[in-house]
Amino acid sequence: MKFEVSVLDWFAKLWEIEKNEYWGYVTTGGTEGNLHGILVGREQLPDGILYTSEDSHYSIFKIARMYRMRCVKVASLISGEIDCAQLETSLLANKDKPAIINLNIGTTLKGGINDLDLVIKTIDKCGFTNDQFYIHCDDALFGIMLPFMKQALRISFKKPIGSVTISGHKFLGCPSPCGVLITRLKYINAFSRDVDYIASRDATITGSRCGHAPVFLWYALTIKGLTGLENEVHNCIFKARYLLNQLRGAGIGAMLNEYSNIVVFERPLDDNFTLQSLCIAKDVGSRNCACSIHKLSRNY
Repeated sequence: MKFEVSVLDWFAKLWEIEKNEYWGYVTTGGTEGNLHGILVGREQLPDGILYTSEDSHYSIFKIARMYRMRCVKVASLISGEIDCAQLETSLLANKDKPAIINLNIGTTLKGGINDLDLVIKTIDKCGFTNDQFYIHCDDALFGIMLPFMKQALRISFKKPIGSVTISGHKFLGCPSPCGVLITRLKYINAFSRDVDYIASRDATITGSRCGHAPVFLWYALTIKGLTGLENEVHNCIFKARYLLNQLRGAGIGAMLNEYSNIVVFERPLDDNFTLQSLCIAKDVGSRNCACSIHKLSRNY
């Protein structure tokens, strides 16, 4: 489908991989993208151990159970990003096994962005060569936002990553769940198969897929354009910071990671607290600002 190819080419350019070097498809959302990305890693490194932070999306732990992979849960920093000191300890403790690493580029609850460059340095420090590790980037929300923020972490296939996935129904606002998965073309032949029924090769998770999703994604990217997306990103960040200041001004403990639009505030003690917090949030902006709000314990 031309719409799907157009969408994939758009993201391939965003993540700096040549057209003849990538393979991808439009998924049902971030979970399917994670399913596929980690499957690619497992096919490359069949006896690999999956490493992921405790703040990872729940789908990662579900995937580990589905694939019956050994999963090492690594501690997170207060920001929600992975603790690279503990990652190093875990990698060294299992140096006889390859590493399949899931990196959250924006955790669900705190918006913690794992430092890809620091993780790569940590892997290198532990003595793993390029054929001994695979990195999957769960870029569900921030994958479209970060490229439009100066000095923010850059996700690029020029770095030794294996796959990236984003969700289309979050920041882009597609009306039904969808997403995009991009990986390196050289990995796909390992588990793609010729299917007589469809007279084609298939390497997707679901097989049959919704034909509307690529159209929704193409429309969102086309109608907004690069300038529109950049403006929306900066609008989201501005409103998130405004919300943070309003909550703190009202005496409500809150935090906001740099380059994040997810505002975290202390767990409500009563209904009045909840109503006060939500009223402040409602005043900040419209649904399109994509400003996420999460409630956590006082020990955030």
